[in-house]
Amino acid sequence: MAPVPASVARQAELLKLDGNNYFKKERLGAAIDAYTEAITLCPNVAVYWTNRALCYRKRNEWNKVEGDCKRALQLDSHSVKAHYMLGLALLERQDFAGGIKELEKALELGRGANPASYMVEEIWQILAKAKYMEWEDSSSKQASRLQKLKEACERALIHYYAIEDSQVENISEEIANGHLQQLGHLEEVFNKAALADQPTEVPDFLCCKITLDIFRDPVITPSGITYERAVLLDHLQKVGKFDPVTREPLDPQQLAPNLAIKEAVQAFLDEHGWAYKMS
Repeated sequence: MAPVPASVARQAELLKLDGNNYFKKERLGAAIDAYTEAITLCPNVAVYWTNRALCYRKRNEWNKVEGDCKRALQLDSHSVKAHYMLGLALLERQDFAGGIKELEKALELGRGANPASYMVEEIWQILAKAKYMEWEDSSSKQASRLQKLKEACERALIHYYAIEDSQVENISEEIANGHLQQLGHLEEVFNKAALADQPTEVPDFLCCKITLDIFRDPVITPSGITYERAVLLDHLQKVGKFDPVTREPLDPQQLAPNLAIKEAVQAFLDEHGWAYKMS
């Protein structure tokens, strides 16, 4: 495609600014029109597409959000907003796997740009909710499958007892009690299976000492204490440049990702999706 003349690019930027002003005033139709004109002039500028997608998001026009975000990502695969809004659009149509994948990418890119930003926190909250909903859906289906299997096993066992008892003239109390005991054991086995992934407590070593929530982006200080990155950066900026626990001097440049804890947290969350709600 031929380069866009500078005068056309300037006109497109002015239209974007008009769109931004309309958006701030909640004039979404006018904002969409302005961004659309900017796109017509300069279709290869990703931010025009994400700005328009944001308007469609406000109007709950999720198919259009999805279309604009996909186009934006073709132009800029590192667009945090495009990955984020595409994730939201996919979740709206119950595509949990696709939505979660896009939100995770948005979170990864957002943390790299500004780990303490409001958008990173917003993305995490939506991602955690989606992950919990995914676990809840999977858990519900698993419970239903277990219940059906349990009922089938009980019917099969009772049928077997009926055939076995028909071959005996007098059923002794001992045999009858044995049947009941076996049915009781079957009940116990399925009850234990149902409890395999019930919510409990997240281990302390996987939680931040400040927030007491499960880690999202853990960093370790020179003193060996691990904190949630965004929370610690906020402390260093607003309270003072010292370790909240040891009170030793601490500069943001001294923080290092705690990859071991991060991997342990991810492994725990992969096994226990309910923990997303607790965080």
